[in-house]
Formats: sequence, structure tokens, C-alpha cells
Amino acid sequence: MPTPARIGIFGGTFDPIHTAHLELAEVVRVTLGLDRMLLVVANRPWQKEGERVVTPAEERYALVEAAVREWPGLEPSRIEIDRGGTSYTIDTVRELRRDIPGVELTLVIGSDAVAGLDTWKEHALLATMVTLAVVGRPGVDPVDPPQGWPSVNVPAAPFDVSSTELRRRLEFGEPVDGLLPEAVIRCIRQRGLYATGR
Repeated sequence: MPTPARIGIFGGTFDPIHTAHLELAEVVRVTLGLDRMLLVVANRPWQKEGERVVTPAEERYALVEAAVREWPGLEPSRIEIDRGGTSYTIDTVRELRRDIPGVELTLVIGSDAVAGLDTWKEHALLATMVTLAVVGRPGVDPVDPPQGWPSVNVPAAPFDVSSTELRRRLEFGEPVDGLLPEAVIRCIRQRGLYATGR
């Protein structure tokens, strides 16, 4: 029998995707020996609804697609965009398990998000369907996931860049060199996103 596929799920709004996202995804993929790492672009992120205006999903997906061209181990995924509506991890996990029999799924999560796992849709069921890859965030003390969540800690180089700060820099025309891949910067300019330079 073939060995089950081992796939990482790194979901996010990616508004915009930045270099630290890519480095983190690659570190998890290599460290855990995953066959594939999906960068899953949220259609409508439930945690951001009502908080701020989110760039349209198709635009954010185009940025992720541009970003991974030089990262052969990473794949853009539009599974949540194609499903439509509000994006919930449990729905994505169900769909992947249905489409790839026997798949082993690893969910990448920042240590800052661990404390909120019990607010996720059908979190108790989700805990039985994935292994968490918990990655540290600067200034955040390590937190153990709630009981019942299989998990592994993945040491990664700390990063303190945020998409919020990058949107602000882009809006005011401040430099983002090294923080965003060149392909992403070009895509942002071509699409006129984030009011660049205005």
C-alpha cells in the first residue's frame, strides 16, 4: 500500500502575503518532512469579519500565486475561495480528507492563536482530524494547545513583520524591500492594491 500523503495546511488572509509567511511555511514543511504545503487563502475570514475591510479574495490569491513561484515546495490553494462564503478550517479539512483518501493533515498555527482554538468552529472534531504544527511568535510565550489536540512545536526564526504594518507602509509609499517578495511587489503595483505610494 502507498504511504498516505502528508500535507500541511497554512491558512490565512494573506493581506498581503509576506516573506516571513513563506519562510515559516517552508521551515514547517522541511522540518516535518511533509509532502506538500498548501497556502490556503481564506475567502471570508471569520476572525476578520467586521474588523476591517479585507482585500478581495481573488486579489489576495493572485499575490500568493506570485509569491510561491520561487518556492517549489509551497502551493497556493483556492479551496476556500472556490467553496465560497465564510472560511472555516473544519470545512477545508473535511474537503481535503474527502478528496485525498488516507491523507495526514498538519495544521500550521502561530503560538499567538493557540489560546483561541476553542472558539473555532467544531474545534473538538477538528482536533481529531489534524496535528497542529505550533510556530513561535516574537513576544509570545509558548502555550500548550488545549487537551486533545495532537501537536508538535516547530522552532522557526522569529519575525516581527505583520501584514497590518505592510499595508500601512504600502499606503504611504514607504519601503517594503526584503519584507515582500519582488514578485508580490510587482503584482501589488500592477493591480493597484493598497493605494501604493498615494
